[in-house]
Amino acid sequence: MGRDFSETGLKAVVLAAGKGTRLQATDSDAPKVMREACGRPLLWYVLEALSFIKKEDIILVVGYKKEAIADYFGGYILAEQAPQLGTGHAVMAARAGLEGFRGAVLVCYGDMPAIQRGTYEALIRVHFEQGNDCTLLTGESSVPLPYGRILRSGDGEFLHVVEDKDCTPEQREIKELNSGVYVFRAAPLLEALNELKNDNTQGEYYLTDVPAIMRGRGARIGVCRRDLGDEIIGVNTREQLTQVEGILRGDH
Repeated sequence: MGRDFSETGLKAVVLAAGKGTRLQATDSDAPKVMREACGRPLLWYVLEALSFIKKEDIILVVGYKKEAIADYFGGYILAEQAPQLGTGHAVMAARAGLEGFRGAVLVCYGDMPAIQRGTYEALIRVHFEQGNDCTLLTGESSVPLPYGRILRSGDGEFLHVVEDKDCTPEQREIKELNSGVYVFRAAPLLEALNELKNDNTQGEYYLTDVPAIMRGRGARIGVCRRDLGDEIIGVNTREQLTQVEGILRGDH
């Protein structure tokens, strides 16, 4: 039986704007999150895992062929990200649905269908129990994944996330991965988004920069560290889609 978070003030922002170019097939140009695994869209599994949050408290950030998502998933708030300038920019697109909200905001991804409800609940529970302004879902995985690494101080405190492509050889040996899933207090999140810069080679706004910005402002940053296994596989390629289908079927 999952914990009831309805009394704590909780919303979710699900990033679902991508085209999924590497998943495009000759018979379909559906948005990435509408690609099917075991007969259902990837986003369906994510929203099932989030079913402990009321529909009207879930914001779907959409973009490419947003009508397909709107038609299939009725009752959710939609926020359009156009153009698409990174994960931080995607959360900025949901700002109107978060202004004035004083609760917590779960940010997750519509192309990560294997994350279990219990994992989301554990992250949220840590966030509230520790009184954090931001809590990251981190952990180990036996699957090689190009995810950011969690850098900690000598006494184990969170410092920041370093992206896989920016890791030194030593940092690449760090086993604690950033899943990209977070819970934030809404007001400090919106303040940090105002400071987010896109001075990188992609010209994008990265959500991974937000915890360090918040920490620099004196915010309390926490970590929910779990053995995440293959839950945190995101679907970007046809090979990953096949892999995730096996996970959803329980082939392992």
